[in-house]
Amino acid sequence: MREYLLTLCVTAAVTYLLTGPVRKFAIVAGAMPEIRARDVHREPTPRLGGIAMFFGLCAGLLVADHLTNLSTVFEKSNEPRALLSGAALIWLIGVLDDKFEIDALIKLGGQMIAAGVMVMQGLTILWLPIPTVGNVALTQWQGTLLTVALVVITINAVNFVDGLDGLAAGMVCIASAAFFLYAYRVWVSYGIEAAAPATLFSAILMGMCLGFLPHNMHPARIFMGDSGSMLIGLVLAAGAISITGQVDPDALKLFAGSEKAAVHQTVPVYIPLLLPLTIIAIPAADLVLAIVRRTWRGQSPFAADRGHLHHRLLEIGHSHSRAVLIMYFWSALIAFGALAYSVNSASMWIVLGVVFLSAIGLALLLLPRFTPRAPRWAEAFVPPRYRRGGPISEPAATTPRTVAGQVSADAAADALPDGQPRTPVAAGAGRVNGATAIGARSRLLDRRKAGTSR
Repeated sequence: MREYLLTLCVTAAVTYLLTGPVRKFAIVAGAMPEIRARDVHREPTPRLGGIAMFFGLCAGLLVADHLTNLSTVFEKSNEPRALLSGAALIWLIGVLDDKFEIDALIKLGGQMIAAGVMVMQGLTILWLPIPTVGNVALTQWQGTLLTVALVVITINAVNFVDGLDGLAAGMVCIASAAFFLYAYRVWVSYGIEAAAPATLFSAILMGMCLGFLPHNMHPARIFMGDSGSMLIGLVLAAGAISITGQVDPDALKLFAGSEKAAVHQTVPVYIPLLLPLTIIAIPAADLVLAIVRRTWRGQSPFAADRGHLHHRLLEIGHSHSRAVLIMYFWSALIAFGALAYSVNSASMWIVLGVVFLSAIGLALLLLPRFTPRAPRWAEAFVPPRYRRGGPISEPAATTPRTVAGQVSADAAADALPDGQPRTPVAAGAGRVNGATAIGARSRLLDRRKAGTSR
């Protein structure tokens, strides 16, 4: 465990330290598209955060290769090299897209090629545990097609959910944490070395997300872009493929009896990892709904719109930060609920706990305008908006805006020090969100006036 923690910390440190220089490079390179009508942010923000995440991945793999216990993963398996090859290709495609906005079909083809590169180097699904049937060995073509499909689905699911500051990185970090606990349990508790690569991939993925999140939380100083979202989606898919399609369920020896009985009893463990729809259930549901919605309107499935789940949270009245936290909550509930159920599927307390937490989540969804107030003793540790006295404002310093005869309550927060309202600026302007190396972060417009999509 210590070596995994060391790998995670090194990956997070490298990603965090490189994100600042990468932001400056993105500004110089002009990787700051102009504000679009569907964007949430109102000031041009640099992309290319995936560059720092990719070098964090490389640093994590390099450190793991020199550690005593983890070095055996590289000696006995070619999967880390396969992951690095596929990640380098998908990262390069993402960097080009962040800079030049390449066609969606070209990106889809690149995703399939990256998945094919991993398959050629041995990272593929070999068999599937099917209920009431047992282990089903796949032919080379079947394994290849299923692996490519899983990689493409996961990449696009993560890419689709990357619409709010810190959303994609946080959700993938939660998913990879649950995945790490499961893979580590399979490897250490049952002595199955085939689960070691997936455990390593999950630890590195957590480090990549944790290192990038401080720069990407609202208001974001840099976006990960497609170079980051497609990269972390591929790493998450690689871990699922590694442990699902190459670990024999019967090797766990959890149950006596026939292989069919063993597979039937271990369905709660393997089906969530076969197609990681429970681990990334929220992004996958958003992906399916987006495809159905766009094709129903006669649009391309890759056409951008303002109907994603996180955008709907903004529309019903949730703030930017609260919408992100709600998505975090549901991701953690589904991911760790599936993990707990895989450990003890016979426990009724787990089911009742998931149901109770789901009820809390639904209540949070129905209270978009409720602002919690901290107790008196904790007011010094929370932002002013959560204090009983409310935020301290100086009416003389700002001039509130009037819309349809009513004074906007948040005009003072959006006004500049001289009393003038904020206005969006074009790419290349001197004042951008995090554009200057020493400038302070600018406060973003309220999301109700800023559109509903990035």
